Amino acid sequence: MEEKDIMSRKPLFIRAEWDDEARVWVATSDDVPGLATEAETVEDLIEKLRVMIPELLEANGNAMEYEVPFEILTRRFEFAQPQDI
Repeated sequence: MEEKDIMSRKPLFIRAEWDDEARVWVATSDDVPGLATEAETVEDLIEKLRVMIPELLEANGNAMEYEVPFEILTRRFEFAQPQDI
């Protein structure tokens, strides 16, 4: 089996972190060279990724002949306080 066939079945891993200062989700990925985008909601981010991932893969020389699955890991830091503080 060719490397391209193996890669096509393995979901691409996307990291999305909340930027509290900018108030947006920021997505990056080692699996998709050049990927760096942001959106106000995770849902909007997913819609952008559905367009950007194939474009970036093709720009990096990977022919898009079928759907490419991707997985998003989100991370957001928050604080919890007792009610009497």
